[in-house]
Amino acid sequence: MSHELPVIDDIREIVEERFDIEDFLAAEQQKDLLRFTTAGSVDDGKSTLIGRLLYDSRSVYEDQIKAVTRSHSGEASSIDFAQLTDGLRAEREQGITIDVAYRFFATPKRKFIIADTPGHEQYTRNMVTGASTAELAIVLVDARKGILTQSRRHAFIASLLGIRHVVAAINKMDLVDFSEEIFAQHQRDLLALADKLDIPDLLCIPISALDGDNVVTPSERTPWYYGPTLLEHLESVPIAEHLPKAPFRLPVQRVIRPHQHFRGFAGQIASGTIKPGDTIIALPSGQTSRVQAIHTFDGELESAFAPQSITLTLEDEIDISRGDLIAHQPDAPTATADFEASLVWLHAEPFAANKTYLLKHASQVVKAQLETTHRLDIETLEPQHAQSFVLNEIGEARVQTSRPLIVDTYRDNRTTGSFILIDPANNATVGSGMVRRATHEVSKQPTSNGGVLLTLPHAELTAGLEESLLASGEDVVITGVQKPEVWRALLHAGLIVLVHAPNTVQIEIVTLNRQDEFTKRPLSSQIDNETILRELKLEKGTGHDDDKL
Repeated sequence: MSHELPVIDDIREIVEERFDIEDFLAAEQQKDLLRFTTAGSVDDGKSTLIGRLLYDSRSVYEDQIKAVTRSHSGEASSIDFAQLTDGLRAEREQGITIDVAYRFFATPKRKFIIADTPGHEQYTRNMVTGASTAELAIVLVDARKGILTQSRRHAFIASLLGIRHVVAAINKMDLVDFSEEIFAQHQRDLLALADKLDIPDLLCIPISALDGDNVVTPSERTPWYYGPTLLEHLESVPIAEHLPKAPFRLPVQRVIRPHQHFRGFAGQIASGTIKPGDTIIALPSGQTSRVQAIHTFDGELESAFAPQSITLTLEDEIDISRGDLIAHQPDAPTATADFEASLVWLHAEPFAANKTYLLKHASQVVKAQLETTHRLDIETLEPQHAQSFVLNEIGEARVQTSRPLIVDTYRDNRTTGSFILIDPANNATVGSGMVRRATHEVSKQPTSNGGVLLTLPHAELTAGLEESLLASGEDVVITGVQKPEVWRALLHAGLIVLVHAPNTVQIEIVTLNRQDEFTKRPLSSQIDNETILRELKLEKGTGHDDDKL
């Protein structure tokens, strides 16, 4: 019996520890997550600031501290904080940040994901990558130098990417003897810049990332500063407070049909709130229905909001595919194939005006051509005429797509208002864009999505057209089926359909009008391949209200 008591005590400790862990994990799941990015000019101290945040918030392991300690004393003053985030060998050798370094840490109030972005101009595209999902940006400014061109560029990109909260961290205050006058001058300049860039929330904080002043704890060396420390502000700033209140948007990523009695539409809510019974519209088809249920991995929900991932089931069987968008009917977004956008060029190969790019928007990919409007002078923030874009340049362009996209402006919705450009020759991402204004809005009634069908009497003509269309990058299907339901499905998919119809003598172009009815336009039997190709490309995506079949 004397040996049983210690065993019982051990079991009790294990059970209590298990419950402590479960309570801890449950509490962690309830915490908000703030994604933020750091940016600024070269050597402004971005990586040092993040290292200090990680160290002072006790989010660094002992072996990591030893690896970046200049001596073995273990004192904070001997730690090279920048080395905690500059992970690449080239970065450590040069003492700069090249890649975007992501770090995670947490406090009792909130969880954080940091994106440490490069300061060099040639890595501006990396800054765009790091800031694209951020809700707050920390722009560092060297107290000795003030606002530099790259700092201005990063502040503009933060504004361009719709980041509503910006912290201007006036760093290296220890090198200017914590001068209130110098801080006040930089603060005036930064507030003027924020007003010009339309940044709604800018806070200036005097810090020393190396010494830790006003990073986690208030500094005794800035008695004239009464604002929060950097960490206090990060813990209290509102997170995505506008998303649940915005109009409902659900880009469909997948149609789930495990059996004949279930058909759900899965995706991540981009904005807004949804609940069973709500009336929705599926775009671009324009069909409406009501929400039957909201399914998740943990069961059905009474309501869901951004950015939750859900599966919707509807009361009616309507045609919805990957790439479509589900919205509340009264607040449906714009359907357009012609819009104006801000563009950040990300590739070493310059933009080519006559080139067709692939445009990825939400969960669909279409072909697009762009016409430059102007580039932006980062120093003056004034537009300049431009016929092309080169690496790291920012400007405006008119975008025309092969079929309509369902878009919002980027200011209203960062998911449905953004896109990336892909070079079809090498699959490289060459640009990122933000929708500013729809130049031409199309009807939200059912449309053909740009599909065109051509009936051809000769197999040789069909094969020759297929080869030419594929060589020009078109999506082509050849079929001998002449059933209306098959034609309608192929046209809704936005394809060029070549129908081999040996029992006919007339070449006809067939499309769907806005009432989803077939229309036809005959072509001359003596027409050549080049003219047929031109007619197909002119017809694609337009549709006609000619003779109904």
